[in-house]
Amino acid sequence: MKCSRRRTVPMALAAVLLPALLALAAAGCSRKGSQGPSREELTSLLQQEAQSLKATGEKLDPVLRVKATWTVTELTVSPQPNDQDRPWAGLIRLHIRAETKDVGGTAQVDEFDRRFDYLWSASLHRWLIKPTP
Repeated sequence: MKCSRRRTVPMALAAVLLPALLALAAAGCSRKGSQGPSREELTSLLQQEAQSLKATGEKLDPVLRVKATWTVTELTVSPQPNDQDRPWAGLIRLHIRAETKDVGGTAQVDEFDRRFDYLWSASLHRWLIKPTP
Protein backbone atom coordinates (compact mmCIF):
# COMPACT_ATOMS: atom_id res chain seq x y z
CA MET A 1 0.00 0.00 0.00
CA LYS A 2 2.80 2.39 0.68
CA CYS A 3 3.99 2.01 -2.90
CA SER A 4 0.61 2.91 -4.35
CA ARG A 5 0.31 5.90 -2.03
CA ARG A 6 3.68 7.23 -3.16
CA ARG A 7 2.62 6.92 -6.76
CA THR A 8 -0.70 8.68 -6.25
CA VAL A 9 0.83 11.70 -4.54
CA PRO A 10 3.23 12.45 -7.41
CA MET A 11 0.49 11.69 -9.96
CA ALA A 12 -1.93 14.03 -8.17
CA LEU A 13 0.75 16.69 -7.97
CA ALA A 14 1.53 16.24 -11.66
CA ALA A 15 -2.17 16.47 -12.50
CA VAL A 16 -2.34 19.84 -10.75
CA LEU A 17 1.00 21.26 -11.94
CA LEU A 18 0.85 20.18 -15.58
CA PRO A 19 -2.11 22.42 -16.56
CA ALA A 20 -0.57 25.34 -14.68
CA LEU A 21 2.76 24.88 -16.46
CA LEU A 22 1.05 24.61 -19.82
CA ALA A 23 -0.88 27.83 -19.13
CA LEU A 24 2.34 29.65 -18.22
CA ALA A 25 4.10 28.35 -21.32
CA ALA A 26 1.21 29.47 -23.52
CA ALA A 27 1.26 32.93 -21.94
CA GLY A 28 5.00 33.21 -22.54
CA CYS A 29 4.65 32.17 -26.16
CA SER A 30 1.88 34.67 -26.79
CA ARG A 31 4.08 37.49 -25.50
CA LYS A 32 6.95 36.48 -27.77
CA GLY A 33 4.67 36.28 -30.77
CA SER A 34 3.10 39.70 -30.21
CA GLN A 35 3.71 42.49 -32.68
CA GLY A 36 4.87 44.97 -30.05
CA PRO A 37 3.07 48.10 -28.87
CA SER A 38 -0.25 49.11 -30.39
CA ARG A 39 -0.70 52.18 -32.57
CA GLU A 40 -2.32 53.98 -29.61
CA GLU A 41 0.68 53.25 -27.35
CA LEU A 42 3.10 54.40 -30.05
CA THR A 43 1.09 57.58 -30.61
CA SER A 44 1.26 58.31 -26.88
CA LEU A 45 5.04 57.78 -26.88
CA LEU A 46 5.41 60.06 -29.91
CA GLN A 47 3.29 62.70 -28.15
CA GLN A 48 5.71 62.52 -25.22
CA GLU A 49 8.58 63.04 -27.69
CA ALA A 50 6.78 66.07 -29.16
CA GLN A 51 6.27 67.56 -25.68
CA SER A 52 9.97 67.05 -24.97
CA LEU A 53 10.92 68.85 -28.20
CA LYS A 54 8.51 71.68 -27.32
CA ALA A 55 9.87 72.07 -23.78
CA THR A 56 13.48 72.09 -24.97
CA GLY A 57 12.75 74.55 -27.80
CA GLU A 58 10.92 77.00 -25.56
CA LYS A 59 13.67 76.99 -22.93
CA LEU A 60 15.92 79.85 -24.04
CA ASP A 61 18.42 82.03 -22.22
CA PRO A 62 16.69 85.25 -21.08
CA VAL A 63 19.78 87.24 -22.06
CA LEU A 64 18.89 86.55 -25.70
CA ARG A 65 15.53 88.34 -25.24
CA VAL A 66 13.78 85.75 -27.37
CA LYS A 67 10.45 84.20 -26.49
CA ALA A 68 9.74 81.06 -28.51
CA THR A 69 6.40 79.32 -28.72
CA TRP A 70 6.34 75.83 -30.21
CA THR A 71 2.96 74.43 -31.25
CA VAL A 72 2.42 70.84 -32.38
CA THR A 73 0.44 71.04 -35.63
CA GLU A 74 0.60 67.39 -36.71
CA LEU A 75 1.45 64.08 -35.12
CA THR A 76 0.96 60.88 -37.11
CA VAL A 77 1.97 57.24 -36.75
CA SER A 78 1.85 55.02 -39.83
CA PRO A 79 2.80 51.36 -40.40
CA GLN A 80 5.78 50.27 -42.49
CA PRO A 81 4.82 46.71 -43.40
CA ASN A 82 8.07 45.70 -45.13
CA ASP A 83 10.44 46.57 -42.27
CA GLN A 84 10.33 44.25 -39.24
CA ASP A 85 12.92 46.15 -37.17
CA ARG A 86 11.27 49.51 -37.88
CA PRO A 87 7.58 48.62 -38.32
CA TRP A 88 6.23 52.14 -37.65
CA ALA A 89 7.05 55.63 -38.91
CA GLY A 90 6.19 58.77 -36.99
CA LEU A 91 5.90 62.41 -37.96
CA ILE A 92 5.87 65.50 -35.76
CA ARG A 93 5.24 68.93 -37.30
CA LEU A 94 5.75 72.02 -35.19
CA HIS A 95 4.95 75.67 -35.81
CA ILE A 96 7.52 77.92 -34.13
CA ARG A 97 6.92 81.56 -33.32
CA ALA A 98 9.97 83.48 -32.08
CA GLU A 99 9.56 86.99 -30.73
CA THR A 100 12.74 89.00 -30.26
CA LYS A 101 12.81 92.34 -28.45
CA ASP A 102 15.62 94.77 -29.06
CA VAL A 103 17.00 97.27 -26.56
CA GLY A 104 14.51 99.93 -27.65
CA GLY A 105 11.57 97.62 -26.89
CA THR A 106 10.44 96.95 -30.45
CA ALA A 107 9.68 93.34 -31.25
CA GLN A 108 10.45 91.32 -34.31
CA VAL A 109 8.41 88.18 -34.91
CA ASP A 110 9.63 85.23 -36.96
CA GLU A 111 7.44 82.23 -37.70
CA PHE A 112 8.42 78.96 -39.36
CA ASP A 113 7.60 75.26 -39.39
CA ARG A 114 9.81 72.29 -38.49
CA ARG A 115 9.33 68.65 -39.39
CA PHE A 116 10.73 65.71 -37.41
CA ASP A 117 10.57 62.20 -38.88
CA TYR A 118 10.86 59.19 -36.58
CA LEU A 119 11.13 55.41 -36.88
CA TRP A 120 10.01 52.97 -34.17
CA SER A 121 12.86 50.57 -33.38
CA ALA A 122 11.42 47.16 -32.46
CA SER A 123 14.78 46.02 -31.07
CA LEU A 124 15.36 49.14 -28.92
CA HIS A 125 11.66 49.69 -28.08
CA ARG A 126 11.78 53.45 -28.67
CA TRP A 127 11.38 56.17 -31.28
CA LEU A 128 14.51 57.17 -33.20
CA ILE A 129 14.91 60.30 -35.30
CA LYS A 130 15.03 59.29 -38.96
CA PRO A 131 18.20 60.53 -40.63
CA THR A 132 17.56 62.93 -43.49
CA PRO A 133 19.69 62.85 -46.64
